[in-house]
Amino acid sequence: MFTRLFQEKAALESQSVKSRHGGYLMALYLVQHGLSRPKEEDPNRPLSDQGRKDTKRIAEVARDYRVRVKRIEYSPKDRARETAEILASFLNPEQGTAERSGIKALDDVGAVAPELMEREGLLLVSHLPFLERLAAYLITGKQEPRVIRFQNSGIVCLGRDEDTSLWSVHWTLMPNIGGKSC
Repeated sequence: MFTRLFQEKAALESQSVKSRHGGYLMALYLVQHGLSRPKEEDPNRPLSDQGRKDTKRIAEVARDYRVRVKRIEYSPKDRARETAEILASFLNPEQGTAERSGIKALDDVGAVAPELMEREGLLLVSHLPFLERLAAYLITGKQEPRVIRFQNSGIVCLGRDEDTSLWSVHWTLMPNIGGKSC
């Protein structure tokens, strides 16, 4: 019973919802690629077994919470593509998936941010420090300091109030909660 109620509540919150200012929140999902193999083992650094397992687990929970993703875009790296493919297999984005330039680890977040203002339901799979800088830039207007710590395979949902155009962290879904990281 509790699980069903929680899932229904999460499903409603994952959609565009009324903000406390009266406007609607537009969702943008940011995902750090899953855990990858060491460079010494494979220079292309595809996902490790643990990376695939964590990404599948997060994708399954997101699906069960009825998270609606319209499109998934990912960086040209293998680990980002693999992460995107796993997420897409669970979330079924209506506009599919696509590789995207300009979202690698050291790319300029200022070049991407303006376009995100109108991209409802977009999920970006990328790398650090790009994702941390992008989240900080959208929320504060500056790339530093970090406003949220990402985890491999974790989803950070940012919401933008359409009336105020302000971004905030709406919710997160992380594979590791507690322990040494908190």
